[in-house]
Amino acid sequence: MSDTITKGAEAPSGDNTPKTSPEKKPERVASLWSDAIRDLRRNPVFIIGAVLVFCLLVISAVPGLFTDGSPTDGNACDLANSLQRPSAEHWFGFDVQGCDIYTRTVWGARNSIIVGVLTTALVTVVGGLLGLWAGWKGGAIDSVLSRFTEIFFSIPLLLGGMLIMSMLPWAGNALSVSLVMAVLGWPQIFRIMRASVLANKNNDYVMAARALGAGSGRITFRHIVPNAVAPVIVVSAISLGVYIGAEAALSYLGIGVQPPQISWGLMISDAQARFLDAPHVLLFPAAVLSVTVLAFIMLGDAVRDALDPKLR
Repeated sequence: MSDTITKGAEAPSGDNTPKTSPEKKPERVASLWSDAIRDLRRNPVFIIGAVLVFCLLVISAVPGLFTDGSPTDGNACDLANSLQRPSAEHWFGFDVQGCDIYTRTVWGARNSIIVGVLTTALVTVVGGLLGLWAGWKGGAIDSVLSRFTEIFFSIPLLLGGMLIMSMLPWAGNALSVSLVMAVLGWPQIFRIMRASVLANKNNDYVMAARALGAGSGRITFRHIVPNAVAPVIVVSAISLGVYIGAEAALSYLGIGVQPPQISWGLMISDAQARFLDAPHVLLFPAAVLSVTVLAFIMLGDAVRDALDPKLR
């Protein structure tokens, strides 16, 4: 009996295995960039703008995927088709020279996008580096560079572009237009980067890094640049669309990209004389240009909203 009782007492009454507490999920490290990426993924304006920009970049890079024709082909234009209306076979119709407007619009995206992207890249690199240098060094360097930029701020972009392009012997292509607009556009990025560096270089984390013995280069590129570059990215994204519109304006005035090259500005310039009797010649390149500028501005506005904590 005692053995039975003892065995019964020793028998486990339940599951006595040690229970482990559920593992805690690692806390998400909050930062400006991680929060911005999360906000952009949920922003329909950014998604629409990004899809449009991606499509435009693919069209400009590989136009042959979207049209079988080529404007450089000797048989691309036929005067017998002059000013024919849009149809099922030719969606955008024909221009005055009998060229297919859809084909020319697709191939014209290349020069327009190249000008916008190349100008934005040059402006961001030159203006950003000079602004970083002026804001970090201060003193005489900051004063000289700041006074130098004021000279360029007094020159309007289109007026200055017209003046410089008319004097260049090698003008008339996308590269020359990009260089001219970059020369006139970098002071805006310079001022933004300089102001952002001045606002960040005296923060506590910079002082702590300096007290721990970090050099100027490490402090600049590990602490200053990541925290100062956000407004530069925002302005650059918005300005890209502005530069595409400026290239179209210069080409429309006969100073930008020149034939036999193609751009939307050239197409609009050629179509203005026949707008009343053939509005489709002007409508389609102007609509594509407007959508392109709008797409980049939408992208820039979404990035601005995501990177500005005051708008949250």
